[in-house]
Amino acid sequence: MATSVSKILLSPAKAATFLFTLLILGTACHAQLTSTFYDSLCPNALSTIRTSIRNSIAAERRMAASLIRLHFHDCFIQGCDASVLLDETSTIESEKTALPNKDSARGYEVIDKAKTEVEKICPGVVSCADILSVAARDSSAYVGGPSWTVMLGRRDSTTASRTLANSELPSFKDGLDRLISRFQSKGLSARDMVALSGAHTLGQAQCFTFRDRIYSNGTEIDAGFASTRKRSCPAVGGDANLAPLDLVTPNSFDNNYFKNLMQRKGLLESDQILLSGGSTDSIVSGYSRSPSTFSSDFASAMIKMGNIDPLTGTAGQIRRICSAIN
Repeated sequence: MATSVSKILLSPAKAATFLFTLLILGTACHAQLTSTFYDSLCPNALSTIRTSIRNSIAAERRMAASLIRLHFHDCFIQGCDASVLLDETSTIESEKTALPNKDSARGYEVIDKAKTEVEKICPGVVSCADILSVAARDSSAYVGGPSWTVMLGRRDSTTASRTLANSELPSFKDGLDRLISRFQSKGLSARDMVALSGAHTLGQAQCFTFRDRIYSNGTEIDAGFASTRKRSCPAVGGDANLAPLDLVTPNSFDNNYFKNLMQRKGLLESDQILLSGGSTDSIVSGYSRSPSTFSSDFASAMIKMGNIDPLTGTAGQIRRICSAIN
């Protein structure tokens, strides 16, 4: 007997319920990050990572800046997926060898060490991408910066892209419009960009990244500041010589970076461009007056950055070793 059409057609109410069910099923695989992801899976994961990171920074204070930067360089390429940690293979073009990373990105061994410690207590559970995110937060807190609740549940990529790393990471030569555009393409506002740039209150830069600025003899740089920097960065040679991004408190997280910009003492062109008569001047000025506003905005921006295109659910994998796919 043929089935009547009336028996296969759904009422409007049932149709709406059916479509809603399909929507739920269709989005179930897109798991959301959550701060409690490891609470039952690996309860001691975060404390284990924190201890390992603190020990590494205690041994070398500069490492705090390097780990925050490493997380940034990971998230800007393919999202926060630990692709920056992968070594070169016959099938992987490592991001480590991209120009923005080749001679300056560091801290890989610190993440490897933290991963080893976590694997001892919870093998195959905690991703390298999450360790990078937690390490950035713990680095900030250890040197006097803000802390924040890290959203967790990222998985690790099985690919990397040297091409994207070469083209999408911000450059020390970028102008203001270019910087704003780069960050907006990742879902970050101009205010987020300025706040995240404040990470340059920590760490050091190589001579080749600021030579043109200190020898420009322009009005956009304080003459005394330029003269001081020339001592460690000759006009020719010494490309790898280091200078602190913040001459005053290079190993402490504070708002001196913005105070320096107000005095035309930003080390990189991409630093001083934030205060150059453009749309971000008022943000810089505000942060120079209010360290609490800067700290709060920095924490918020780090949370937003850590949410750039994470792999979740069954995507990617949990690498056993951060530098290689399983």
